[in-house]
Amino acid sequence: MSIQMIIQTLVNLEKLHKSLLELAYKKTEFIKTGDMDRLDQLLKDEQAHVAAISQLEQQRQTVVTDYLRAKGIAPSDTPTVMEVMEAAESPSDQEQLKTSRDQLLLIVEQLKLQNDLNQKLTYQSLQFVNLTLDLLKPRSEEMNYSRDESKGNKANKEKTYFDSKA
Repeated sequence: MSIQMIIQTLVNLEKLHKSLLELAYKKTEFIKTGDMDRLDQLLKDEQAHVAAISQLEQQRQTVVTDYLRAKGIAPSDTPTVMEVMEAAESPSDQEQLKTSRDQLLLIVEQLKLQNDLNQKLTYQSLQFVNLTLDLLKPRSEEMNYSRDESKGNKANKEKTYFDSKA
């Protein structure tokens, strides 16, 4: 098992995360413009990216576990690149791993920030829709008082056809 397989997996993860980040930027624009059809399609694309990232992450964990076992190190439940960096023998391998890891972490952080922005924009859009609906729907009749109710006499709002005295 070589370090290069781990680095290649990290590079592939970085590419997928960059692509997902581009989708997040597009999502921001679609939310701002209210283009629901394109947003719906984009969400489907996002789900495909997330599935591919999940699969690649499992592959990364397997490769890292195999590498650590080949070095005689018992890996943790979720093996990390940091463990591989510590186990790597050559400084150039350690540097390549560190660079790949740092680039991936940077993309993930940018993606997190963009997703937070999209979440806030979506929440604001929902608040606006709710406010608009509240303004458009008629007020409840319980809030309106008739002339008799204002004088203290409550009008019987529901007429019944059943005569209880009979």
